[in-house]
Amino acid sequence: MLSLAKYTVLSFLLLVAAPLAVHGAIYWHQGWPASWSAANWSSAGILPEASRHQPAMVRIFAARTGRWKGIFAVHTWIVVKEKGASSYQRFDVVGWGKPLRVDAYAPDARWFGDEPEAIYAADGARAERLIPAIREAVQKYPYGEAGDYRMWPGPNSNTFVATVIANVPELDAVLPPTAIGKDFPVDGRILAQTPSGDGLRLSWKGYAGLTIGWREGVELNILGTVLGVDIRRPALKLPGFGRIGMPA
Repeated sequence: MLSLAKYTVLSFLLLVAAPLAVHGAIYWHQGWPASWSAANWSSAGILPEASRHQPAMVRIFAARTGRWKGIFAVHTWIVVKEKGASSYQRFDVVGWGKPLRVDAYAPDARWFGDEPEAIYAADGARAERLIPAIREAVQKYPYGEAGDYRMWPGPNSNTFVATVIANVPELDAVLPPTAIGKDFPVDGRILAQTPSGDGLRLSWKGYAGLTIGWREGVELNILGTVLGVDIRRPALKLPGFGRIGMPA
């Protein structure tokens, strides 16, 4: 029993604490804005001007969260544009006031100064089919009122996007391992399908769990951080760093 406890502690230190410490040192060295008001929240110029881009579009963006939280996690959000529309619409959840926001920021805005990355894209006819289902899933999100948000282990911004993905299987999207909160069980079930629908997720209130799926790979959730491996597109998943290997 003592040996098991020793190896468990050593494994945690090596596989979870060590990657977080290394990533934390790198992230701290790069620096971050001193305050919310000092951060850059402007458009990163990733998306084309909506009025000059006729096809429908769906994007899921991810950017590092603010200050020390960026060591651990990203913030994710969803952007849609109807065919021929002159503007985009952005959906995300934040941690103050009424959490579910629409167009609170530019669709491709930096988040606390960090430039976002598009982690999912659909265009044209495929996007046209997805958008009505996305809007319906956003409206049905059960944690959209004041007081519903909880930074850790959820429900938070990543719980919101994961829930939309789960309710729109045609999205075929997978959130990055650094999207802490994505494994929070919105329906309260310990065992459920993965958001992609092609695997199983075991989760104890988002604090700990195991995910096995073709798109998600194998992910061990330890206090919200993810350690795992992607089989479909070979990569390691390390706390803090996220994916190391082929792009998702």
